[in-house]
Amino acid sequence: MPAQPLKIACIGEVMIELVAEGVDRAEINVAGDSYNTAVYLARMLPEAEVSFVTALGTDRFSDRIIDHMQAHGVGTGLIERRDDKSPGLYAIETDASGERSFTYWRSDSAARTLFTEPCVVGLDRLAAMDVILVTGISMAILPPDSRARLISALDDLRTKGVRLVYDSNYRPALWDSQDTARQINRDMWHRTDIALPSVDDEMAIFGDATPEAVLTRLRSYGCEDGALKRGAEGPASLDPSVIPPRFEPATSVVDTTAAGDSFNAGFLAARLSGGDLIRSMQSGHDLASKVIGAKGAIVAT
Repeated sequence: MPAQPLKIACIGEVMIELVAEGVDRAEINVAGDSYNTAVYLARMLPEAEVSFVTALGTDRFSDRIIDHMQAHGVGTGLIERRDDKSPGLYAIETDASGERSFTYWRSDSAARTLFTEPCVVGLDRLAAMDVILVTGISMAILPPDSRARLISALDDLRTKGVRLVYDSNYRPALWDSQDTARQINRDMWHRTDIALPSVDDEMAIFGDATPEAVLTRLRSYGCEDGALKRGAEGPASLDPSVIPPRFEPATSVVDTTAAGDSFNAGFLAARLSGGDLIRSMQSGHDLASKVIGAKGAIVAT
């Protein structure tokens, strides 16, 4: 009897992306941190079933997002539709060095109603998954009650063998306070099976003085499977016994959007296929290097 395909759920918000092109033009795309990871995971693990968990409206832009998911091989069976809501929107601009700046319109997005009543997609539906990916943005957009229910559900699922992947991807404006961000992220790191933090996010949330201090703190939480993303310097292993090689920096940097999201996908594709930490870090680094060499969050790879 053939083995069942690996089932992966990525939880979060998918938005309409406007990429500024000059003064009066913009390209319309579909993107979002955990969604970007889902798309790249579906590409790199075609034998797996990658689903996205979110809430959308019933408007044309929500339909556009559904079409985008289906075109990229991402499952849509765990998506709630809200008649009175619509997707979030953001605009992105990049400077000459490829660094990005964002403007968001997401305060009343449908994704903020995920796991709230009337709840079309119950948390019990996640029990069919083998791996669940959550980010700090996923947590930040949820109301406190929904966030608490999700954490409780994740605790239960982990006792049944579901692996939790977490990236603290930090957007200060989404949190009601830095104290809340610290508490929730600390709680999530203690529960995480595969940790994929970024050094800048962790230092901003917790005030660590150095990357070494970030590594020490994360390891004290029990995070040893995963990697600390450090931009051009390349990832560091969370397992102190694993010393990675030097990672060659990207030869061309056009747009750093989705650098971390694509790294997560590359790392997980290798790790979930049985790769060791070094191979997985190299896979993540290679994919991110390709993605930042082109414009936009989701690019041809």
